[in-house]
Amino acid sequence: MCGRFAQQRPASELAEIFAAEPLADDLGPRFNVAPTDEALVVVQREDRRAIYAFRWGLIPHWAESAKVGSRMFNARAETLTSSPAFRDAFVRKRCLIPVDGFYEWKREGTVRQPFLIGRTDGMPLTLAGLWAGWRDPATERVVRTFTIVTSRPNDQMADIHNRMPVVVPEEIWPLWLDPSSESSELRALLEPNDDLTLRIQPVSRLVNDVRNDGPELIEPLDAEAIERGRAAAVAPGFFD
Repeated sequence: MCGRFAQQRPASELAEIFAAEPLADDLGPRFNVAPTDEALVVVQREDRRAIYAFRWGLIPHWAESAKVGSRMFNARAETLTSSPAFRDAFVRKRCLIPVDGFYEWKREGTVRQPFLIGRTDGMPLTLAGLWAGWRDPATERVVRTFTIVTSRPNDQMADIHNRMPVVVPEEIWPLWLDPSSESSELRALLEPNDDLTLRIQPVSRLVNDVRNDGPELIEPLDAEAIERGRAAAVAPGFFD
């Protein structure tokens, strides 16, 4: 799964990377984006590609309320064509989510150690996403939302978690974004990619709390800091 990520670059910089128009207000550097937060995504309509700010957690157009979106922050690649929530978006409304890294947790004894996963060259990791528009019946306002597609892990990620986001290589961006692409062409992209080299680094457990959001969350921990965290987790409390 993918339930938290960092997105530090402004819309203007992402627009240059993706040859897109920056049509979103800058959200500022984000180090702990969580479901229901807004984030920058890349969307293409016909020949026009743009950077927008959508809410994380897909709300299908037929949903009665926005609450369903808080559960739909990930879409399993294996069921995209059969899931009522995602199959229409997979056919016509695909997007890319550029992140500076996503977080995943691994249980090590009594501690769930967070890791930040990104590219080794410092460029954004481009995740496969789907988007949808939902009209709020109370206000008539259209809310645009997205979800991140996940698959089985590649070899690097298998030791951390049994799921990972689907990463879209640059040469595949046009195919994924083009609304006219055939779904049969896209299914092959949803398999784990072992040619992808990831930077996987342990980080502070401050990221566990969605209220924390700062550059200290992405600082790599050394072995000594990790051991201190484990010791603190097992230390007896005052009333133990």
